[in-house]
This record gives sequence, structure tokens and C-alpha cells, in this order.
Amino acid sequence: MNSRRAAIVGTGHRGRMYTQGVAAAEGIDVVALCDPNPVRLGVHNQLLADRGRPRASTWAPEDFKTMLQHERVDTLVVTTVDRFHDRYILAGLEAGVRVITEKPMTTDAEKCRRILDTVLRTDNHVTVTFNYRFSPVHAEVRRLLAEGTIGDPLSVHFEWLLDVHHGADYFRRWHRQKVNSGGLMVHKAGHHFDLVNWWLQAAPETVFGMGRLAFYGAENGVRRGLRHDYERATGAPAAADDPFALDLADNPGLKALYLDAEPVDGYQRDRNVFNDDITIEDDMAVMVRYDSGATMSYHLTAYSPWEGYRVMFNGSRGRLELEVAENTWRAGDSVAASPTGALHGEDPAPDSGGARIVVRPLWAPPREVPIVVPAGGHGGGDERLMAALFAGGDGSACEDPAARAAIATEYDGANALAIGAAANQSFVTGQPVSVRDLLDPT
Repeated sequence: MNSRRAAIVGTGHRGRMYTQGVAAAEGIDVVALCDPNPVRLGVHNQLLADRGRPRASTWAPEDFKTMLQHERVDTLVVTTVDRFHDRYILAGLEAGVRVITEKPMTTDAEKCRRILDTVLRTDNHVTVTFNYRFSPVHAEVRRLLAEGTIGDPLSVHFEWLLDVHHGADYFRRWHRQKVNSGGLMVHKAGHHFDLVNWWLQAAPETVFGMGRLAFYGAENGVRRGLRHDYERATGAPAAADDPFALDLADNPGLKALYLDAEPVDGYQRDRNVFNDDITIEDDMAVMVRYDSGATMSYHLTAYSPWEGYRVMFNGSRGRLELEVAENTWRAGDSVAASPTGALHGEDPAPDSGGARIVVRPLWAPPREVPIVVPAGGHGGGDERLMAALFAGGDGSACEDPAARAAIATEYDGANALAIGAAANQSFVTGQPVSVRDLLDPT
């Protein structure tokens, strides 16, 4: 049987997971890479070569449609800057290829509507890679709720803390401009909104939110005496004693992907988090009502001393609590060598804190649910996601039916995006937003 032919568009840090995932799978080859920067294209081709796989052809974005045809691509993976996702998704849908996109599916409601309209017209579909669904810890929460462990879920509170390692990083790079990322409500919280939608098996109806830039940015940095006078950190003497600075030369992976590639396109990955050109929020509170009648309160803080999240479900027969400590502080931490966490990026640090699920029934003592957080990215979720997508070339050889069932569609992507986009609108207007009106204004 002929191998499937995959193309990856977007060869930054996140794209490496897909290049490596395809390289590790049988029945599929990366035949094409697309990116405006030839240095990053070279890094990804080296990843393929290091794993004994053929190097892929390389293409510029303006030749993307020609690439799909010339390379006979049947599987497209989109991992570009978020604002460009729709451009490649739409072209892939029109070409009839299998389309897989990194979350978020896109950055605003208008682009989302175009994707859904094209899905209906072409009868082709989009897979959105919400890798948090694939963590065994999150799958256990879903199982407990589906079995009625706490009865009908009536309300949810989700508190997400991004620490001053990981959280600050969104304010150094392209994510700091809302036009690129949709802000943390879309780029980051979309993870969590999809989880809650999936856990509740419900769709959002109404969203209200308040958000602001409370910690990062020039004005806040000057007011609190945190700002150092530099534009970008690498090579800047003023950044030497700034705990928020990221020196790309100190990190071989970031150096290869970004610092070495900088002469080509000028993209700087190490900007000052206290500059005045940041247009995203770092402190956000959101309320959501679902079609099931359940409500969610959600708070994201991007300047915390530790990283993790707490989710509390209140049900008709009790309460379920999930707590995950992803990163914990330890003496000597630096930006370049910050600890990774139990369910965030890579393998957990020894003191990362792990995860805990507690069920508190009505009229009965609480019990802790035994869980194991596997090694690997996002608590083992990345590896299970790669198997669900690519085992056997198309995921059909994945031996984990729960992982296959966790694959998200374009409608899951739209429901997660809708909460973040509605929250962004509510931040501006101060009014609640109807998800139906947002996604289908006619």
C-alpha cells in the first residue's frame, strides 16, 4: 500500500511535534514543508534526516496551492501563526485533502464562519488538535462525569494560572499582538474551553467577560519598577539582570529555529514583555452559559508565581475537583531553563506537583481517584494524539479507541473559538454575547 503524503505548513517550535510525529509513524511521509523562512525549513528537514526519513521538498507560502498539487498531498497539517490558519485550511478543504490544524482553528468569528461554510459546501472536514483531550487525567474526568458520579453537572469553575516563565513568553513573541493570536482567550484558553465543552458534552450559548492588561506592558512595567530598557533581550546589556528576559543564544533549540533564522525575516522571539506594543490581555474573567443549563466561571492569570489549574464541577449529587500543578518554583530557575510541567509541554520536572482528582459526594465522605500522569508532552497527551492522527498513516492503526474518539472536529473547534471570540467582544462592549449571533449573524 502506498504511504500517505503529508505536508506541514508552519515550521516553528510547535510544528516540530508534527514533523517528529509523522517521522515516527509508519504509512505516512512528510513530502513537503511550507514556510517563508528557509532556515526553519532546514531545521525541520534535519529532524526528518535524523530519524532516517527522506528530506521533504520546501515551498514558500505563495506557492502553497501549487505544492498541494505537485506533491500529491493527501494530508495537510497547519501549524502557522494563528491568523493564517484559515488561509491554509480553506485551500486544503477546497483541494479535498485531509486537513489537520493546530488549535485554535482560527482567530475570529468571521474566519470561523468561512471555514464552516466551506466544510458544508465541500463535504470535507477539519481535525483540530486539542491535545489536552488526550491526557489520561482529562479522559478520567470525562469518564467520571459521563458515568454520573456527581449527577448532572450544574456549574463549573476553572482557574488557570500561567507563571512568569510560560505566561510571560506569550508577551515576548507574535502572540502579543491580538491580530496574530486572538489573544490568550483564543490561543491559550481555547484549550480549556474545549475541555469543558467536551467534559460537559454541551455547547456554549452566552458569554460575558472582563479583561485587561494588568501586569505586562510598558505602563505597568514602569509603574512597578519592573521595566528594563531594551527592545529585545539577546545581546542587550540592559537585559542581563532582568528575570523576564529570554536570551535565545542560551537555548540551542530556540537559537536554531529563531535566532539563526532572524536575518531572513527579522522575526524577534525575545521581545521585552514590558514594551508598549502589546495588545493582548493578561488577566481575564469570563462567564459562560451552556445549552445544558450549566454555567462556567473562568479566570486566566498570566503572571503567577506557579503554573497550573483548578477545575471544580458542582453537580446534583456532589462535587468533582481536579487540580494540576504544572510548574512549581525552585531556586535557580531561569527563563531559558524553566521547569516543564505535568500536563504542559514536555516531561514533568521532578517537583512539578502532578495532578489530583477528588470526588465529594453528597452525604458521603470524599474520595481521591487514583490517577497516573504519564511521561511525555501534556501528560502523555501529545503521544496519544500523534498515534490517533498518524498510526497506520491515517490513525486507523491506533490501538486506543478512547484516543480515536477524542479527535475534535471543525464544530468542536468552532465552539471553543466562539467562547474566546465572544469574550474578546464582551471585553470591548461590556455586554454579554450570544454565540449563535456571533457564528451565524444572519
